[in-house]
Amino acid sequence: MIPAAEVVELSRMQFGLTAMFHFLFVPLTMGLSWILVICEAAYVMTGKVIYKDMTRFWGKLFGINFAMGVTTGLTLEFQFGTNWAYYSHYVGDIFGVPLAIEGMMAFFLESTFVGLFFFGWDRLSKVQHLGITFLVALGSNLSALWILIANGWMQNPVGAEFNYITMRMELVSLAEVFFNPVAQVKFVHTVAAGYVAASMFVLGVSSWYLLKARDTGFALRSFAIASAFGLASILSVIVLGDESGYTTGEVQKVKLAAMEGQWDTHPAPAPLTLFGIPNQKEERTDYEVSIPYALGLIATRSTTEKVTGIKDLKIEYEQRIISGIQAYGALTRLKAGDKSAHDLFEAHKADLGFGLLLKKYTSNVVDATPAQIKAAAADTIPNVAPIFWSFRIMVGLGMLFLFIFSMSFYFLARRNLAPQRWLLRLAVLSIPLPWVAIEAGWLVAEYGRQPWTISGILPTFMSASALSAGQLHFSMIGLGLMYCSLFVIEMYLMLKYIRLGPASLHTGRYFGEQTAVHA
Repeated sequence: MIPAAEVVELSRMQFGLTAMFHFLFVPLTMGLSWILVICEAAYVMTGKVIYKDMTRFWGKLFGINFAMGVTTGLTLEFQFGTNWAYYSHYVGDIFGVPLAIEGMMAFFLESTFVGLFFFGWDRLSKVQHLGITFLVALGSNLSALWILIANGWMQNPVGAEFNYITMRMELVSLAEVFFNPVAQVKFVHTVAAGYVAASMFVLGVSSWYLLKARDTGFALRSFAIASAFGLASILSVIVLGDESGYTTGEVQKVKLAAMEGQWDTHPAPAPLTLFGIPNQKEERTDYEVSIPYALGLIATRSTTEKVTGIKDLKIEYEQRIISGIQAYGALTRLKAGDKSAHDLFEAHKADLGFGLLLKKYTSNVVDATPAQIKAAAADTIPNVAPIFWSFRIMVGLGMLFLFIFSMSFYFLARRNLAPQRWLLRLAVLSIPLPWVAIEAGWLVAEYGRQPWTISGILPTFMSASALSAGQLHFSMIGLGLMYCSLFVIEMYLMLKYIRLGPASLHTGRYFGEQTAVHA
């Protein structure tokens, strides 16, 4: 039984709300953990108490954020069973493996050592405590690794095959799932984005202290670490973003075409669209401004390979739907005991998922009409405008971050930061912007995969649980209220301790590091 369209859309909205809210906390946890390692390593090497205080102060903000991330992450994982039951049944053998490893290897590691980080200062030696901090950072990043391996498999389902006897996808190669190129690129790109977010957070808060002329010794050292770490991180994001574009061009051609508003297939190498207004109805991009050859070089690493446009992809997918009808018909015969259909099924089973797209229009897939086939082919193209604009927001903000970190590092190295109050103000105002860029990137990655839950394998409309719209409205309201409450608590606690500042670690007394900002 296919869930009603309203149920599917509400389930998508609820999962999107949960995932995007959860990812407000994850980037800061991943990045701030390594900044804690840098600060504490400086304390161990120099013996200067100011670096210990930097570790403790930023660690307090890390702890608040970590607690919120754990709470929202648990809710997210529960939804696979509550809202996406058929998805869990169909691909649970593969998808569940990295999630289980994440819980056993990464989450427990991170959670255990977080406690030692906060309560082990007077019980462990300097080097031992630094080792604990390192393990906290390692655990937080390993959590991201296994989650992104699971997500990467949804984008590029390798190492698994459909078993017509069990009617499920089954794991055939754990190594292929773990070393999926999409998962690897997504991991390094995502964690680097988290490092940028944490660096901008530390840079912005430190800039606020410098503008207020308070705790300046602490703020200058924190500013220095954040500017250097942030500059390295944003350069990594840019380089890895280029690699992500190349990987997307190989395995998710329709997503790449949507990101660029590429409706027609241009002669190689294809141009890169800088600006335009996607017009889905007319299948064109109005007011287009493009750079010749650039997209072809990014997406194919060559001057001879073409980037297929949306119109041609739709025709290609229509043929795959026709092949999927053959697979579905052979599968029906196999289930009825007709073993002679085995070879036909094997020949067309790679397109079974495309045949399942017709379930939206008819219960009898093998008798689908040409009009239904064309409608299903049209569904393979996501709504282009949100993907197109989200991608440009992400890239534009990335260029802004490169400018901020470069200028911060430059003026600090020249010992000329004090007159650059415009830069300090810009850093404060830019604190929330990495989260905007990250959420825009996730929208491109996930919305750009539609109409699939598992690309080319399982349509989204077939994946949802058999819930009622009323149940989903009720749970969405409850989750929304809970998330709003958690967000208010998070902001209150973060702002409270930022206002108190590092001096609060010494009961109102700071330890002689109130130097002026270097001129």
